Amino acid sequence: MGAGLLIRKGLVVLIFWMWVPMEVMGENGNASVSSSRPSVVNVGALFTFNSVIGRAVKPAVKMAIDDVNSDSTVLSGTNLNIVAHDTNCSGFLGTVEALELMEKDVVAVIGPQSSGIAHVISHVVNELHVPLLSFGATDPTLASLQFRFFLRTTQSDHFQMSAIADLVEHYGWREVIAIFVDDDYGRNGISALGDALAKNRAKISYKAAFTPGASRSDINALLVGVNLMESRVYVVHVNPDSGLTIFKVAKYLGMMNSGYVWITTDWLPSVLDLSELADPDTMDLVQGVIAFRHHTPDSDLKKNFTSRWTSLKSKATPSFNSYALYAYDSVWLLARALDVFFTEGGNVSFSVDPSLHDVNGSALHLTALRIFDEGQKLLGILQRMNFTGLTGQIQFDADKNLIHPAFDILNIGGTGSRKIGYWSNYSGLSVDAPETLYLKPRNTSASNQPLYSVIWPGETTKPPRGWVFPNNGKPLRIAVPYRVSYKEFVSKDKGPLGVKGYCIDVFEAAVNLLPYAVPHTYTLKGDGLRNPSYNDLVNGVSENTYDAAVGDITITTNRTKIVDFTQPFMESGLVVVAPVKETKTSPWAFLRPFTWEMWCVTGGFFLFVGAVVWILEHRENHEFRGPPIQQLRTIFCYTASLTSILTVQQLTSQIEGIESLISSSDPIGYQDGSFAYNYMIGELNIAPSRLKSLKSLEEYASALQLGPKKGGVAAIVDELPYIELFMYTTNCQFRTVGQEFTKSGWGFAFQRDSPLAVDLSTAILQLSESGDLQRIHDKWLSLEVCSAKSSQADATRLSLTSFWGLFLICGIASFFALSIFFCRVCRQYRRYNPEDEEQKVEFPDPPLSRRSKRTLRATSFKELMDFVDKKEDDIKGKLKRKSTDGKRPPSQSSDGQPSSPS
Repeated sequence: MGAGLLIRKGLVVLIFWMWVPMEVMGENGNASVSSSRPSVVNVGALFTFNSVIGRAVKPAVKMAIDDVNSDSTVLSGTNLNIVAHDTNCSGFLGTVEALELMEKDVVAVIGPQSSGIAHVISHVVNELHVPLLSFGATDPTLASLQFRFFLRTTQSDHFQMSAIADLVEHYGWREVIAIFVDDDYGRNGISALGDALAKNRAKISYKAAFTPGASRSDINALLVGVNLMESRVYVVHVNPDSGLTIFKVAKYLGMMNSGYVWITTDWLPSVLDLSELADPDTMDLVQGVIAFRHHTPDSDLKKNFTSRWTSLKSKATPSFNSYALYAYDSVWLLARALDVFFTEGGNVSFSVDPSLHDVNGSALHLTALRIFDEGQKLLGILQRMNFTGLTGQIQFDADKNLIHPAFDILNIGGTGSRKIGYWSNYSGLSVDAPETLYLKPRNTSASNQPLYSVIWPGETTKPPRGWVFPNNGKPLRIAVPYRVSYKEFVSKDKGPLGVKGYCIDVFEAAVNLLPYAVPHTYTLKGDGLRNPSYNDLVNGVSENTYDAAVGDITITTNRTKIVDFTQPFMESGLVVVAPVKETKTSPWAFLRPFTWEMWCVTGGFFLFVGAVVWILEHRENHEFRGPPIQQLRTIFCYTASLTSILTVQQLTSQIEGIESLISSSDPIGYQDGSFAYNYMIGELNIAPSRLKSLKSLEEYASALQLGPKKGGVAAIVDELPYIELFMYTTNCQFRTVGQEFTKSGWGFAFQRDSPLAVDLSTAILQLSESGDLQRIHDKWLSLEVCSAKSSQADATRLSLTSFWGLFLICGIASFFALSIFFCRVCRQYRRYNPEDEEQKVEFPDPPLSRRSKRTLRATSFKELMDFVDKKEDDIKGKLKRKSTDGKRPPSQSSDGQPSSPS
């Protein structure tokens, strides 16, 4: 049981002790019973008569009672008797009046307007089974199951705060300051606002609460403190009777000027709607304010009510507000429910509550309070009613809330207000009236939620940014890492800024793109002897030591949990870098794929097969090329082994990437202050004893050159931008191995929910799209990067130097083969054409001219080529015939003498 509940019950006991019962039961203590259709039914009314709401509600309730009693179609033969009690704007007196009202055997209570009194009286009506129909208690917590007999006949602040949250999201604001009265109405309403904002990834940055009835000086002190804060979006959730004091003080403090955003709940329209002619002094206080008002659709019923209101003589205000309409509909809701109640056989009867008997001679006459016997039945009928009233359709959902909650969004300006749109839980923000949207498919997409233009405080039409730098423009405190290595990214400088580098130039360029000035100062973090811990840098921002951190700060998961980062301005990721060595290739490197034994056997078989082919197949089988599959397999096996041997550059260790590095036991280098240390321990489960901190580029190079066996490291794990710069400065003596095994980027860190993070992200994207980001990069980091991929590609390409020995052997072998071939061909040619030789001996050439000699030589060479082109079978056949003819004896005549030529 909460402390508040104990206080309230104690208050009830105190009130009952002070009470003198005004009505006592009959002598026999029997329950009083009326007929099924009594002539008069008592109905309670509970509100503050002399208040902004009460002055409009009182005539509205009276008008409703008169209308019901004069309407023969409702409660025929039964009149409603209103029993009204004034709560006097006091929680204590209001509770007393509420308890006194319950003595009058009322079947239901219209009211109260106060959420605080509704909380107390709800416990009483729960006990006495009397429905409580509240037209003004908007506290969302009253809808809980605890308050069974509470029925809200207006809209809950749960929906109103959702509407405000959607408006805040519509204009892109991320933080608001809530100004509210510190009671049940204010606290619980603002709590609902916080929940609604959280759904849209926004928040209440500060809750500025003040006590009910606070003096102007108290409000002044509150607003002075609020004005020193960053957010300039204020949501004001107060009582109508004291709300204007907020704006009087705000105007006095200069908080109604350009750059401020003021949003009020329905209390402000409730004040302004009571006057047909706006008060100039009041309107001057609220120029540019956005206000929410309960939406009530235009209808003939509403027009008729408006016309009748103007003719009322007993009214305290020229006009009415939405609470008057809800109170009017509440009376009609009860009348229609009672009509059904009686039709279904219900009786108005009251009985003694055994739990309220006087105990131990107590002076409290609790028996004056009696239970409405069929109150539960009447409550059930009320919850299932469905009719159209002045405020629209009167029907309750499963949570006992009126269906179709909707609000008008007003922009106060000039001598009145201008409607800039609507909100409903059906379609969100819209310029179309909710009742027209109920006929269409539901669409709550943000792209379909427009609003008309707004004139903001200071008579500006551009939506305010919604925040300023805290402490009235105090410069932003920016932490910068005091780097020892890689100073191209960020380093100390003697210039006006005190720092310089690639990261500083990017930040300054982004800030210059913002539509507002950002005064800032840089503070170096570190001692200049070693790189600072970047985790400490980020923690300083989250702990409000700094407002932001600018530098080569990697965006990691753990860091995003405590600060907000901008859009990354440089891509990054962890890579492994290892040493490489130059391998000089030898002219005889082609011999290395096979052992010398293998070469001997292979060479012997090549000679043997070649001899066989030479003897058996030469110049006879032109298709002979050997088995193709076997030759392809031999070729591929040889070239793969040869490629791996002839690689121009090879690693001096077996590290081929992060996997092999993890599986080894060799020491690993990392940059001092880098997040890579925690990453390798926490994510890769590498033992801390294997990790070696390196503070400079010289230490990087020395550790890699020494290697793990001489006190160095097998490889270094660091971010790619650093490694590229390192390899460039060391003339590409080292190479990255494997792929990047993390993907991240560098960003600027800000405190959580800082609007600057969002604005600078947009500016960084603009720098990227315009090419300025690349130009800044080229200014500081325009390097010929040692590309591991291109190096690997070059390494697999074999030069002529590696094969000139092989080419020499092939050339010599080919020369001898050709020499033997042509010698053999010439010998065959002489045998093939012996006549030429004979003619050359027996008949010497006559003297010829030079031209004739050339012709003979050309003819002889042509004949030689024709001979070479002849088939081997043809040549052998002719040579065989010539040999046979040469061995045949000369032919003889018949007389035995040699024949003479004819």
